[in-house]
Amino acid sequence: MLSNGQDELYNSILSRQSIPESVVGGKQVASRFLEELFSILFSGYHSERNFTSKDQISDQLELFRIRWKNLLEPYSVYAEKVLGRVVALDDILHNFIAKLPGLYQWMWEDAEAAFLGDPAAESIQEVILAYSGFYAGAVHRVANYFFKSSLPIFPKLLSGVAHEATGIDIHPGAEIGRAFFMDHGTGIVIGETTQIADNVKIYQGVTLGALSVNKSLAKQKRHPTIEEGVVIYAGATILGGETVIGKQSIIGGNAWITQSIPPYSVVYQKSEVRVRSSNEIQGLDFTI
Repeated sequence: MLSNGQDELYNSILSRQSIPESVVGGKQVASRFLEELFSILFSGYHSERNFTSKDQISDQLELFRIRWKNLLEPYSVYAEKVLGRVVALDDILHNFIAKLPGLYQWMWEDAEAAFLGDPAAESIQEVILAYSGFYAGAVHRVANYFFKSSLPIFPKLLSGVAHEATGIDIHPGAEIGRAFFMDHGTGIVIGETTQIADNVKIYQGVTLGALSVNKSLAKQKRHPTIEEGVVIYAGATILGGETVIGKQSIIGGNAWITQSIPPYSVVYQKSEVRVRSSNEIQGLDFTI
């Protein structure tokens, strides 16, 4: 015999479970999409196979497009029935395959930026295989395409896969330029309306966020603009849609910025060192 709590739980699950036209397929769909795509784009890295001809690659991409037109169909249905807009999924996937050469080139430029920017990196191959910042950036380039194509939910699921795998949280709407490098990466947060130019380097724990989370600001630019060649060190927080970090600037660790910074600036937090007296040292007994 079921307790009242169990009965309520089971009824809730039955009434809220996934149905294609309203919940669209589950989180595992995005993970499989990235696994299959990257096994083609990074064969030998994200898969054990290697291609021996261009025809093999072409055939695999066409099979990929056909397969995912069917698997992503629930998102198209959701857009029409729930959001009231028509999404041309076939066109979106055809255009995605057409844009892959550019996306792929930018991914390799990101890998090269990581190799050149990190003394610990011994090869570009190591970056592709082992660097969480590279993986999160590559996923973002894919998610950003689908976000701009107005396919609902799926782009955020793609970003969620990278977030869970790396600890890097990039909204799929953020615009990120070429040769982007996230060093270490863990804890980086990049908001929806962030704009990042070429050759930017960001360290762990950086937040590019909004000054306000008011829902009425949903369609406005809420997140900062980072110009070309900027370096942002660990723990820095930069907030606001009108905040612009000028090109070639350096933002020191733990800086808190809510206003624009001119080009070629250096911003840092000044540390204060004070030597304690012997009286201060005696009697201290910290317990952790």
